[in-house]
Amino acid sequence: MTNLKKLEPLKNTSPFSIMKGAVFFALLICITALVVFLISKFTFSSSKSILLGVFGIWAFLSYITIPRVHRRLTKLYLPDYYIGRARTGEGLLSDPINVAFIGSKKDVINVMQKAGWVQADKMSTKTALKMVTHTLSRKSYPGAPVHSMYLFNKKQDFTFQQEIGGTTTKRHHIRFWKTPKGWYLPGGAKADWLAAATYDKKVGLSLFTLQITHKINADIDTERDFVVNTIIKSNPGAKVEIKKKFSSAYHDINGGGDMIKTDGSMPFVRFR
Repeated sequence: MTNLKKLEPLKNTSPFSIMKGAVFFALLICITALVVFLISKFTFSSSKSILLGVFGIWAFLSYITIPRVHRRLTKLYLPDYYIGRARTGEGLLSDPINVAFIGSKKDVINVMQKAGWVQADKMSTKTALKMVTHTLSRKSYPGAPVHSMYLFNKKQDFTFQQEIGGTTTKRHHIRFWKTPKGWYLPGGAKADWLAAATYDKKVGLSLFTLQITHKINADIDTERDFVVNTIIKSNPGAKVEIKKKFSSAYHDINGGGDMIKTDGSMPFVRFR
């Protein structure tokens, strides 16, 4: 008879964790209220500074308060295991994992570059400012960085993209994560890399955090097929096996509040 391990309590649900969470939220609300009060007091005194005050309140709420609230709450209501979705830095479910790769890192990078993709720069203060200035001036930046998303509790290992129209506003892009050693997909499938391919169609505000971000096209299957087709055309040695209905087809929203839809199929790309 198989020995069953004693069930462990769910993480972050002990009375002590709940109490810590309550204290955290109370302090966060107090700090937020104090900051909003101070900004209002010193900027709403004249009509010329009202816009500055509104901007200050928006910046504090969207980049300080709201992300921290999401990080706490998502630890309570989202499972800590693979469910076919990447997550934002705030823990929100985001882009679906829609392409799997079998091969080494060198294989993946060589194949993507041969297919006409550019590896994105890592996000830093310098590259972020460069992206903002190039976006506002509508200048080209083929290696513009992308926001970090997380899978297996780590951000993407690297990202490839193709700029559209000579600006950073629109672009094809795909994030890659190395799978853990000895790890298998649901159903026993094996892959060395998992990826999330989406198409940025414009710049806007996140529905959940109000931060400035790229908004994606809802039909992610079209982007998934676009990525695979560019690889097949430029790399005759690549083989693609498409597993139909690998996951359930669904309509949902990503971590920025954008609509997404998928048929649930998963291409497995293998390199010789």
